[in-house]
Amino acid sequence: MGNSFICMTKKDSKDVGSRSKRMGRSQRKLVNEEELHLQALSMALQQHQLSQRFEGSMSRRIGSSRRHAASESFSANKQVPINLENIKIKKFVLIHGEGFGAWCWYKTVALLEEAGLLPVALDLTGSGIDLTDTNSVTTLADYSKPLTVYLENLPEDEKVILVGHSIGGACISYALEHYPQKISKAIFLCATMVSDGQKPFDVYAEELGSAERFIQESKFLIHGNGKDKPPTGFMFEKEQMKGLYFNQSPAKDVALAMVSMRHSPLGPIMEKLSLSTDKYGSGRRFYIQTLDDRALSPDVQEKLVRENPPEGVFKIKGSDHCPFFSKPQALHRILVEIAQIP
Repeated sequence: MGNSFICMTKKDSKDVGSRSKRMGRSQRKLVNEEELHLQALSMALQQHQLSQRFEGSMSRRIGSSRRHAASESFSANKQVPINLENIKIKKFVLIHGEGFGAWCWYKTVALLEEAGLLPVALDLTGSGIDLTDTNSVTTLADYSKPLTVYLENLPEDEKVILVGHSIGGACISYALEHYPQKISKAIFLCATMVSDGQKPFDVYAEELGSAERFIQESKFLIHGNGKDKPPTGFMFEKEQMKGLYFNQSPAKDVALAMVSMRHSPLGPIMEKLSLSTDKYGSGRRFYIQTLDDRALSPDVQEKLVRENPPEGVFKIKGSDHCPFFSKPQALHRILVEIAQIP
């Protein structure tokens, strides 16, 4: 099973001087981002030591063409207006993308908790601080197991909002197909939102070539079972990851990622998804586009939305492939807005 990473920051319960009087004891404390970063970095360093042995993604709704681009134009400390009475489902389950882990959501988790919501970030199999050997993860079912186990253990009358980043989109698609009754809404964050019969890798085919060519020629493949055996995973070099994933992210978050990311299993992204109309097709899907994304280009994201239309589409200006780092407040605002959609 995967590990849940839940993070919340508390400031000192007693303020001093006139500032304390202005704020009042009942006002919710604002997120101390530096403190959160130190917590996440500490966790990442611990994870890095444990895992060394393995080496190493308002909108357009149906019937409307209007799109809304969210930007980080407001103060980083400004609270997003929220009416909890408008939110029936308060639990968010956050699913990371390739190479990442639950650690990457530390800002999002803190902001959602600060708003009175209930976020849970999971490590997929062989990711984050889950010590499964990534080379042994060969199927999407294996990779998604922490998510499916979590959904299986939910009470019958409880639902969640799923958020999947990048390749994590394939995991929430898989969950929509197998546990539609447990999912209120599924949010694809610059993610691989594929159609029935497609592989997650197909999303990247225009830039990386066919799956067959990638397996034959890519220098980023990892042969965990020996050079004479089929590849088991992939991982870009650090400098390439910085350019692809983090072109707008703060340096401290890039540093966090560089000591935390692990190689990704290859099997799950090469597997065709079987998605039915009555299960996956009945789910409420939303897509968040990132407009300065070099890993999954805005054009490719737009194509995914055209070919597999969701209920709503949102855009974040100035965001790279990791809006949880580069535009956390804008991402938070959109998540809260989607949660409030009836």
